[in-house]
Parts: sequence; structure tokens; C-alpha cells
Amino acid sequence: QVQLVESGGGLVQAGGSLVLSCTSSRSIFSINYMAWYRQAPGKERELVASIASDGTKNYVDSVKGRFTISRNNAKNTVFLQMNSLKPEDTAVYYCNAVVRALDQYWGQGTQVTVSS
Repeated sequence: QVQLVESGGGLVQAGGSLVLSCTSSRSIFSINYMAWYRQAPGKERELVASIASDGTKNYVDSVKGRFTISRNNAKNTVFLQMNSLKPEDTAVYYCNAVVRALDQYWGQGTQVTVSS
């Protein structure tokens, strides 16, 4: 079992920044892949950014150049630095951890609201 605790969401004006944190109850060295997803009202959950155990990062096109995913192995924490936020970034953001195929976990979600 892996528990994921997210923090850092909130209300920010367009153009502002937020940092989301996701702390794992298990060493992230043993987790193959961690990611941030988001789900806006009436929309499907989408992958925003991911970081693999070898450090490979991927981003959805809409956040490239604005968001950065990183991790602190010593603190078992993954971060999502979000800059130049837009109203369309408003969503509930979820942390995801994939230990191995068919063995994945989700955080409880944190609300990000960007006002125009």
C-alpha cells in the first residue's frame, strides 16, 4: 500500500504561480512512475506531467514551458511547479504513483482555481 498526501492547491490570479506537493508513505525509489493528473468539471481526468524512476519527464502540450515536475527522493515527495497559470488550469489535481503494472495509487486531490 502507498498513501499519497497532496498539498499546495488554492486560489490564484491568472499569471500567478503555485507549487503542489505529493508526499508518499513509501520510498519513491521503489515507485516506477509518479505523475500529476487533473480533472476539471465536466471533463475527463488528464495526465499533466510525469516523472519516471530514471528521471524522464513528460508534459501535456498545454503546460509545456509553464509547469515543472520534480522530486526530492530524501523526502519521498514529488512537486509540480506551476507558473503563468491560466483560468483553463482550474481543476482538481491528483497525484498518482505506479509501483508496477496494475499496482497504482491516487491521492485525494487538491483544488487549484485560477481567476481571470
